[in-house]
Amino acid sequence: MLRIAALVSGGGTNLQAIIDAIADGRLKNTEITAVVASNHRAYALERAKANNIPAAVFTKKGFVTVEAREDAMLRFLATHNVNFVVLCGSLMVLGKKFLTTYVNRIINIHPALLPNFGGKGFYGLAVHEAVLAAGVGITGATVHFVDGGIDTGEIILQKEVVVLPTDTPETLQRRVMTEAEWRILPQAIAMFAEGRL
Repeated sequence: MLRIAALVSGGGTNLQAIIDAIADGRLKNTEITAVVASNHRAYALERAKANNIPAAVFTKKGFVTVEAREDAMLRFLATHNVNFVVLCGSLMVLGKKFLTTYVNRIINIHPALLPNFGGKGFYGLAVHEAVLAAGVGITGATVHFVDGGIDTGEIILQKEVVVLPTDTPETLQRRVMTEAEWRILPQAIAMFAEGRL
């Protein structure tokens, strides 16, 4: 059984995509056993509550050091028997201890076709603003393993989305979510659960 912790920072739409994929049978032998948020305002916490998923908030200000925060997070995940971690729009940068504890068992969803439009500062609407400013005709989403860098881990799946001449950062963000992110994230989790990664 794959027991997932979802790390979140915002609305939790990718968390909802996983919840839905489990509910409709696309994800088998998988359950979300914990949600970890980086702030108290993350709407993803409401999604966790609505689905009876244990959740906790670990803010930067709540701990003296980054290591103390990470230790507390790891204890919470251990309590809920987590064996796989999914970054669902999480802005947390994970340290060495976390990466070592869950080596090759952490994945992230990124709203662009990596290695393009990835790295420091490329998150949320900033990604889609950069795509539009570059004038490219194709964007998309990437699921990748998490390593010590930002958006640098081995790519698992990618899905392309056409950039329309009428797109704004907001309309492009929405289409990348609905046409790519919400599809390939559950697919990548299923691949791991079935031993295909």
